[in-house]
Amino acid sequence: MSAHLSYGRVNLNILREAARKELREFLDKCGGSKAIVWDEYLTGPFGLIAQYSLLKEHEVEKMFTLKGGRLPAADVKNIIFFVRPRLELMDIIAENVISEDKMHSPRDFHILFVPRRSMLCEQRLKEQGVLGSFINIDEYILDLIPYDGDLLSMESEGAFRECYLESDQTSLYHTAKGLMTLQALYGTIPQIFGKGECARHVANMMLRMKREFAGSQTQILPVFDSLLLLDRNVDLLTPLATQLTYEGLIDEVYGITNGFCRFLPPEKFSKMQLNSAEELYAEIRDKNFNGVGAALSKKAKIISAAFEERHSAKTVGEIKQFVSQLPHMQAARSSLANHTSIAELIKDITTSEAFFDNLTVEQEFMTGVDTDKVNTYIEDCIAQKDPLIKILRLVCMQSVCNNGLKQKLLDYYKREILQTYGYEHMLTLNNLEKTGLLKPQTSTRNNYPTIRKTLKLWMEDANEQNPNDISYVYSGYAPLSIRLTQVLARPGWRSIEEVLKMLPGPHFEERQQLPAGLHKKRQQGENRTTLVFFLGGVTYAEIAALRFLSQMEDGGTEYIIATTKLINGTSWIKSLMDRPEAQAS
Repeated sequence: MSAHLSYGRVNLNILREAARKELREFLDKCGGSKAIVWDEYLTGPFGLIAQYSLLKEHEVEKMFTLKGGRLPAADVKNIIFFVRPRLELMDIIAENVISEDKMHSPRDFHILFVPRRSMLCEQRLKEQGVLGSFINIDEYILDLIPYDGDLLSMESEGAFRECYLESDQTSLYHTAKGLMTLQALYGTIPQIFGKGECARHVANMMLRMKREFAGSQTQILPVFDSLLLLDRNVDLLTPLATQLTYEGLIDEVYGITNGFCRFLPPEKFSKMQLNSAEELYAEIRDKNFNGVGAALSKKAKIISAAFEERHSAKTVGEIKQFVSQLPHMQAARSSLANHTSIAELIKDITTSEAFFDNLTVEQEFMTGVDTDKVNTYIEDCIAQKDPLIKILRLVCMQSVCNNGLKQKLLDYYKREILQTYGYEHMLTLNNLEKTGLLKPQTSTRNNYPTIRKTLKLWMEDANEQNPNDISYVYSGYAPLSIRLTQVLARPGWRSIEEVLKMLPGPHFEERQQLPAGLHKKRQQGENRTTLVFFLGGVTYAEIAALRFLSQMEDGGTEYIIATTKLINGTSWIKSLMDRPEAQAS
């Protein structure tokens, strides 16, 4: 199940095992048979750490979803609530416990807060008169969850909103704690680079925590050479753009949740897990979608040639060998069939006129065409009442590429949106303004063209089939976040000092003292290992671009990616809406 976590330069299975060990220890504290009552949001992330079989080994007999009223019947000694520290969930738990007490069922109650205990929540349980009913109140620190051999996510759905809209730094504290856990398992990271206000906060918290635990430093040879902390608001443009890699498009069209995706129609597809454990998926997921068809037909030829070999197997030994390879070949054939079907579904969308028109406008904005005028395509989309999120992504993109919109133009767009989609979206527009996504132009100077030229953010004639630059992931646009990462590795940020000043927040470098005698000697041609942490979310296209850089020449840099949340433009804008249920209208 988790072998794919240990393929890479850094064995992320170590992190998964540490999380499983803590879970087992907590379950063993509650002796006897158990039922777990789940906060529904946690079931996905937990599934990546522990399957039901592990829970069963520790006497978990039943599992329920947390909801009001009475708990379903279960003949068990312990009821354990696995929940996020949210006040509204405490009220539901109180309701459950009170109804159990009325039944006079002799049960032990326990709470496991994920990722931290909360005094406010315990206070709420006390007010509801149920705090005394709990035998164990504990926390399970599930900060960074391994999603793949090079990918970690905290899956903190509100992190961007909390940091940039509500000035709530809780998720940054969790990030710093997660990075301390990582250093305890993989050694101190000698160099920390960062760009942005949140990055600065996280680095400060890490350094403070390191001083507080000065005596308990891990004597482990560092696995990571450096850490790069990047604020999402340093690059607001990239998530707004339509991702054009295979995995990015699957996420744009269907949505990938905790590494799983449901495709339509459901009678044809079961819920599919998408990670590098599947050989073919690992091969094609980071390709530009225009290169996927060729890769699939090449694979089809290889597979049918392998099946043809059965005719030439004459001796018992040859037949035996063929039979032993059969399960792997059949799995490969079924994987090919699945991805061919998915690619056909996506192709129907990418070859449509609507997709092409939308992409054309995105690319015009990215190249600086008419970003200061009313866009007729956006006007038409509003008139046709296209989905609101589509409109917001485009208007925000125009604003970002123009360093804000002239007040008159901004007011016009706002008026059109509110009159068409309803005045309840006023709050959403205010949120987008506060986070800098949709804002009035304050200075006459638009820095975006300078940033675009200096960092080569637009590459004409991007090679989609055999890429030689990261811009292939958006068919011409090189993600700003990844260009910054690339320049940091070589030749270094000093070469782009002027551009860094134009982007929001400070940039900095810190060094962490390693325990004596633990200095890493790099062999000639050996790659450096850098952990890139996106504060506020990262897209699959950005991940693909980093993987592309990792595969570049020897003596380069290999990247491990971490984030507060895996996002796309739709989920990101949705997290900033104040009536998300109205988004489809």
